[in-house]
Parts: sequence; C-alpha cells; structure tokens
Amino acid sequence: MLYSIIDIETTGNGYKGSKITEISIFIFDGKNIVNEFTSLVNPEQNIPVFITNLTGITNAMVRNAPKFYEIAKKVAEITEDTIFVAHNVNFDYNIIHEEFKNLGFNFKRKKLCTVRLSRKIMPGLNSYSLGNICSYENIPINGRHRAKGDAEATTELFKRLIERDDNFIINSFLNPKSRQATLPPLLDKKIVDNLPETFGVYYFKNTEKKIIYIGKANNIKQRVISHFYDKKKKEQTMCLEIADVSFTKTGSELLALLHESAEIKHFYPKFNRAQRRANEAIGLFSYEDQKGIIHLAYNRLKLISNPLTKYYNVSEARNHLETLCKEFKLCPKYCHLQTNVSSCFHYQIKECKGVCCDKEAIIDYNLRVKKAIKSIGIGAENLVIKEKGRTKNEIGFALILNGIYKGFGFMDIDQNKLLKTPEDYQFFVEPKKDNKDIHRIISAYIKKEAS
Repeated sequence: MLYSIIDIETTGNGYKGSKITEISIFIFDGKNIVNEFTSLVNPEQNIPVFITNLTGITNAMVRNAPKFYEIAKKVAEITEDTIFVAHNVNFDYNIIHEEFKNLGFNFKRKKLCTVRLSRKIMPGLNSYSLGNICSYENIPINGRHRAKGDAEATTELFKRLIERDDNFIINSFLNPKSRQATLPPLLDKKIVDNLPETFGVYYFKNTEKKIIYIGKANNIKQRVISHFYDKKKKEQTMCLEIADVSFTKTGSELLALLHESAEIKHFYPKFNRAQRRANEAIGLFSYEDQKGIIHLAYNRLKLISNPLTKYYNVSEARNHLETLCKEFKLCPKYCHLQTNVSSCFHYQIKECKGVCCDKEAIIDYNLRVKKAIKSIGIGAENLVIKEKGRTKNEIGFALILNGIYKGFGFMDIDQNKLLKTPEDYQFFVEPKKDNKDIHRIISAYIKKEAS
C-alpha cells in the first residue's frame, strides 16, 4: 500500500478563494519514502502580507513558478492509487480538489488524517497541532510552515503511528463505512455515533467546551454530519474547531426552532450570525385619536407599554409600516410615515383618498387597521400550541398569553388532560424571552398550519 503524504501552503482566502503557493508530496510505502515532488506554485493572485510573514513565501518567489495547471498532471500521476495523508487532511484535500475542479478534473483519493490518527494512537496530548506533536516526539521540522518541511515531518509522524498501531486503527479508518476521513480532526467518532435521530437542538463546542455554533434539526445526527460535507468557507473553518457535540431533544420542529433561537441569543456563538442580535430598540404600537381613528406608530421600545411587535432599528420599523400601508391601503399620515402635511401622500405609497380626505367612514378604515394589526406577529390572544413530546407519553407545547410568548414546556399526556385554560400551562413552562424572531417563527407556523 502506498501513501501520498502531502502538505500545501496557500494564499489563505478560504476554501473557494484560496490558491496554492507551494506543494510537497512524499510517496511512502509504510517504511520508506519512495518518491517526492515539491514545487512553488504561482497562485495567480496576491499573497497577503500576513501569509508571507507566516510562510516566508513572497510574491517575488512565486512570480516565475509554474501555475497549478502546469503541475496538475504530475500531482495526479504521483498520487494515483495512493492514500492521501495529511495533518488535518480535509484542508489540504479540499484545496487541491478545488484546484482540479477549476480545471474540469475530478480529483478523488482515499484519505487519512494524522490529527485524528494521533488522537487515537497517541491519546492524552494537550494539543494535536503538528508543531506540538513533533516537539513531543522529538521529530525535527526543517522549515516550519513550508510545504516540504511540514510534509517531511508528517511522514515521520505517520511512520511512528503505523509502528504503534497495535489495534489496527488505520485499517478501521480506511473502512468505506467509516466517516473518520470526513469528521472534524478534533472530534471523536463515538460522539457522532451516539447522536440521536430525532428533532432537537445541537451544540458544537471547541476544546475549551465553549459553544461555537447552535443549530436545530429534524434529525440531529444527519444534520450534524451534513456540516462536515459542506464546502463553504464558514463550515470548513468551523469544523476545524469542533471538539465536542451535545444536544437537547425537543420532540418537534417548532420547539426546536424556538429553543434554537433562545439559545443563540443566550450564548452568542461565534459562528451563528442571523439571530445573534439580542436588543430590540423600536416598538410598533396603536392608539385611537379624538376622532376615533386608529393610528399606527413606532417609538423607542422602553417608551411603549404593550408593543404590537418589536424591531432592531428605525429603518426596519419604517419599512414594515410601509408594507402594511400598501397591503391594507392605510393612510400614511395615520401611520406616521409623514408629518405636518395637509394631503396624504408618501413617496412610496400612492395618494390616499380615504378617511383622511373624508371620503371613507372611520369605521371602515379602522376595520382595515385592525386587519393589519391582526397580521402582525402572533396576535393578542392566549394560545397553547401543542406538539409531539420527546417520548410517546409526553406532549410538548409553546405558550402565548396576551400575545406575548412565555416559553415552552413538556408534560405527561394524562397531566395535560387536567388543564383547562392557556393560563394553566404557565406553571409548566420553561420561561423564555419574547422577541421578534420568536414571533416570526410562531407566525410562520400558524400560517402553515392554517393553509
């Protein structure tokens, strides 16, 4: 069996944008190096200063070097019928795979990761970086962060792993049914194997047990594994840090969505972006003037006692009001989209000829305003949304009282039969904060169920 032990240096712009600046390949038969290929590569783009400071490879050094397409045939031939080995193999493999893909060639090799192998065969180290393992094993690195130096050191490390592999770990990693080659280098396969295939929320953690990502899933195990096959820059960067995965079962997709949203706002994981905002500054409210006309307006949240919904900024509030105006044919003047004007006209909304111009009865106009208000968020009613529980004898539920989300909970089916009103459920709820994202989730659910 032959192994191609590979290391590359790149421009450092992520998997899709990163280009190779140097490549080194050692062909190893398990005991000896039988062939070698090393070359600088012209990346056809600028090398950032911080990359030059790390590797020592400058733009001048690669200016006259071959471009990847000029060495691609050599790389394909020398690695053919070999097992692709690297320290954190998915990084090197995916970059090279992308280079070949851009040339219209499907580069495909079996993979082995010396980080994952080291964790199995050399357990107990504080760090499994190449530098740390080589220091621990007294393996010299002749040129750190240069392709040849790192590839040569990885070859020596791999040789020692083979010699100490009394439990046939390497063979098990090469088993087609094993996911070892695709798993993050710091993550134990047993953790993934023990994940449930049910609704819930999962947590990716780094070596310090800090949560770095939270997600929801209809099948926790399948969703977690799907991250490891994703080629997006964010996913690949995140996978390098994943050392542990934990989970919470929810019994249903709705409760998973609600729990995910709350947890993201509580922990602020570095790889979650969409729902990380916690503070909502603006609220929408309604009031009736002396003529009996219902107005819609927005103001700072702390100045509103019972907001109809909440926003993160004035722009978001104003855009939503404009949408309501157009959809329900409301008067911009009475939605406070214009002030100190006699006629009702707004630059994005056609001139109104309704109640503000005395051409419509107030009661008819107010009916449309009430319809607009009803379309916002989850309404002002008391509501218990019942879902499947985590077991056959359990139900899950989300609770809304007076239009405010109170949280979710679980209870025995028999216990549920004893509760008569939505208010009764508040004693069994896990309290959660109400916010615009929660309203969006519940509104979408209600509309879906009604359709």
